[in-house]
Amino acid sequence: MSEIFPLTEELWLEWLHDEISMALDGLDREHVYELFERAVKDYICPNIWLEYGQYSVGGIGQKGGLEKVRSVFERALSSVGLHMTKGLAIWEAYREFESAIVEAARPIAGFLSPFDREQTFDSQLEKVHSLFRRQLAIPLYDMEATFAEYEEWSEHPIPELVIQNYNKALQQLEKYKPYEEALLEAEAPRLAEYQAYIDFEMKLGDPARIQLIFERALVENCLVPDLWIRYSQYLDRQLRVKDLVLSVHSRAVRNCPWTVALWSRYLFAMERHGVDHQEISVTFEKALSAGFIQAADYVEIWQAYLDYLRRRVDFRQDSSKELEELRSTFARALEYLQQEVEERFNENGDPSCMIMQNWARIEARLCNNMQKARELWDSIMTKGNAKYANMWLEYYNLERAHGDTQHCRKALHRAVQCTSDYPEHVCEVLLTMERTEGTLEDWDMAIQKTETRLARVNEQRMKAAEKEAALAQQEEEKTEQRKRVRAEKRALKKKKKAPGTDKRKADEDEKEWGDEEEEQPSKRRRMENSVPLAGAAPAMEEEAGLTRKCAAVDVAPPSKQKEKAASLKRDMPKVAHDSSKDSITVFVSNLPYSMGEPEAKLRPVFEACGEVVEIRPIFSNRGDFRGYCYVQFKEEKSALQALELDRKNVEGRPMFVSPCVDKSKNPDFKVFRYSTALERHKLFISGLPFSCTEEELQDICKAHGTVKDLRLVTTRAGKPKGLAYVEYENESQASQAVMKMDGMTIKENVIKVAISNPPQRKVPEKSEARKAPGGPMMPRQIYGARGKGRTQLSLLPRALQRPSGAAPQAENGPAPRPEVATSAATEAPKMSNADFAKLLLRK
Repeated sequence: MSEIFPLTEELWLEWLHDEISMALDGLDREHVYELFERAVKDYICPNIWLEYGQYSVGGIGQKGGLEKVRSVFERALSSVGLHMTKGLAIWEAYREFESAIVEAARPIAGFLSPFDREQTFDSQLEKVHSLFRRQLAIPLYDMEATFAEYEEWSEHPIPELVIQNYNKALQQLEKYKPYEEALLEAEAPRLAEYQAYIDFEMKLGDPARIQLIFERALVENCLVPDLWIRYSQYLDRQLRVKDLVLSVHSRAVRNCPWTVALWSRYLFAMERHGVDHQEISVTFEKALSAGFIQAADYVEIWQAYLDYLRRRVDFRQDSSKELEELRSTFARALEYLQQEVEERFNENGDPSCMIMQNWARIEARLCNNMQKARELWDSIMTKGNAKYANMWLEYYNLERAHGDTQHCRKALHRAVQCTSDYPEHVCEVLLTMERTEGTLEDWDMAIQKTETRLARVNEQRMKAAEKEAALAQQEEEKTEQRKRVRAEKRALKKKKKAPGTDKRKADEDEKEWGDEEEEQPSKRRRMENSVPLAGAAPAMEEEAGLTRKCAAVDVAPPSKQKEKAASLKRDMPKVAHDSSKDSITVFVSNLPYSMGEPEAKLRPVFEACGEVVEIRPIFSNRGDFRGYCYVQFKEEKSALQALELDRKNVEGRPMFVSPCVDKSKNPDFKVFRYSTALERHKLFISGLPFSCTEEELQDICKAHGTVKDLRLVTTRAGKPKGLAYVEYENESQASQAVMKMDGMTIKENVIKVAISNPPQRKVPEKSEARKAPGGPMMPRQIYGARGKGRTQLSLLPRALQRPSGAAPQAENGPAPRPEVATSAATEAPKMSNADFAKLLLRK
């Protein structure tokens, strides 16, 4: 396990105790020493160093045992002796060891000659004095007790210099105490507290203390790539000690192998300190198998290695082993990206072909091989880059610098024909070159090509503009047609009403608050488009009337509560929509249809955001609450604060709160509050048990970092879907949580955890059938926001799946009756059982 992954202090101590208990002779003791050496390299471990020193004391009787003990303790002091809270134990253990030697030599000291006494007893006594003085010069907790012990132990007064150093250390301790106390009060991993401590040490500039605080922080935050990068960057730029720098880089990639920046920095550090080429190549191969999380990471590590190989080549020679290795590695990189990376990520991570561009530049500038450079650029252009002007201009600049005028002209002529993003710029570059260097024939040819190309481009742009204008006009005509059909239907509905019924006296064509003609939609229609996704002004209510064409389902007789709501609906004064109040109004939807007296129940909820002027719930003709309403505040800041109530649970359903926007004036307005792009600080969790609450998941996630937001995904009815999004304070905490939580079991469910990277929200193209007047019969989004789903099946009934060429259907009415001749020609003749029998028996 330790060959691949670093082990914690606890695991190392368990392993060491087992090995110590089985050590019988000197060879076994040497094996334990080797194990201790491996243990102290993973992280800074005061307890392991203390155990190492105490174990080495047991071997003092062997050859070189005394020197071994002192060497271990001195290295322990160099590693953790400055540790404010745990360094004291190392100092005391070392001092007790040396004091024990003094006490053992004291009985015979009186019998020794002055010279022998000075060489043995006095020198040993000085070692203890030296340890006291060194310790008292360092700010450590419980320094006062150490000073008192020194006063009691010393036979002579303490020198003034020692007292001055001690007082100075006490003053330093007071400066460090706030940071140490913050660490003691905070919970692991305490990244923010360590970052503040590191900033403080960086200002003071003591290399030993800076190294110590980085090591202390990494013990608890070993999976934070940014911390490793900052530590290694400090060592690369400040200390530049080979063994220390390479050791930290090696540990960094062992702890965070998925971070390409750490591998790149490791390769640069190895090159900077003159590591053997074979070792660097082995490290690069390890990086390729590390498992990066995106295709661009592989491009970056390949580029770093290729840069290293390029710096090894002596281009003054026409051919060399290093140059051939560079060329073969370029070819291998392109093959690797095309096969391995593209197969895994469905992209090679290098759409602009930067690796091929660098190869072409090296061939042209350093190898004087323009033929190879041109072949590479031809390959770049065939990979979908020929339509970009900047790619052609890059090739043109390379030809200008290292090629000839003929190939420059050829490249620009091809660019004029192929470029689609900035053709005018390419044409201008061609004319500038011919004006400077070309003949009259070249100028005439350039003028002809550029004028022809620009004329074609302008013609295409005009056609595109005309097409857009035609589409806009068609949309306007369809909107007018829908309005006419709706007016005709309302008029027909009035005529069909039985005499004596309560008739509406309001003008049907005027948009008014609370004025709705629609009945309760069926379950399917309500799921597809009855609940608006964005806050819409009354125009949204009219749109709802266009899309609900299914017959209303039979409902139970209205209760007293519904009768009361109906009476309130009839008595409600009609308020014309005032678009100037949209900024102080919010649209509330997805409320339960069974909610009685919505205004009374919602007012306390929204009054917490500010003074509520009016709440206008929307009812149907029969007095049924339609599940949405409008809330008007006195101040705009109250409306903005009310938006934070979005997804608040109301009577078992998530309430949607969004801005009030008139969709007739803003047809493209949509509200989707969550990001659909890659968010490295946010996790997507699936497979959660439906019984898992937000508090339970919060307790699990906060153990790996500061949770800024947590959202359990639910249906519109408020039922859990077993999914959640968790937002951490930074990318490092999210990465650490992925490593520790993925595959965790919660209530017998194995969850999956990944960095949030939702698929792109694909909007299906509008077919002719959906553009037709009968289009609203089709669902607005056939496959949903994430495609068809796992089964790849469309759940739309076949009766509604009409081909694009089908006859248009009148709005909210029966489809036009097809002509009899057409129907007779296309309808297949009916066959009897006898006809089928003849078909089977026919030979």
